[in-house]
Amino acid sequence: MSFAIIASLSALTLVCGYGLFRVERRLEARRRDETLRGMLDLFAPAVGRIREDPRQLLVWQPLASVSRHLFPDAFEALDRAHGDTFPFTNEQIQAAHARWTAEWLAWERTHDLDYKLRASEAERDLEAHAQVDTSIARARLAAIEREALERYQERYEEYVKVAKALSALDPTAQGPTERA
Repeated sequence: MSFAIIASLSALTLVCGYGLFRVERRLEARRRDETLRGMLDLFAPAVGRIREDPRQLLVWQPLASVSRHLFPDAFEALDRAHGDTFPFTNEQIQAAHARWTAEWLAWERTHDLDYKLRASEAERDLEAHAQVDTSIARARLAAIEREALERYQERYEEYVKVAKALSALDPTAQGPTERA
């Protein structure tokens, strides 16, 4: 073979190699962009959902952790672009915990007022019928008090369980306040 043919084949090989290198880089960039878009599409609705219901964070945060482990480069780029941990910052986790606690306190206040009103009505009925058999009115009052306590215990158990789980997501949290 002549030197010209060998030189031509070498040049062709270099051009093809460079072309393949460029194609591979473009494909790699496209895969990266698709991964980033996929992460944004996946987690964008979650941010709104945790604002509405803090318990949603307990579903989404483990998914974010697994995704971060599987796609570390994508999450590094998203963290840089986001300026903080993507998709949930410590501030968002703390806000979810604060909202959960505020919702609990509001529910507790409403629950207390509702059952005090119901108990007061039952006591008024008991006093109004003092001359007749009061066993039914007393049973009604006891049932109201038992129902109030049962509902409170159920809701408080849920509050503590979720509050502890939310605290576990936040490295700066000290846990829910236990109340007697």
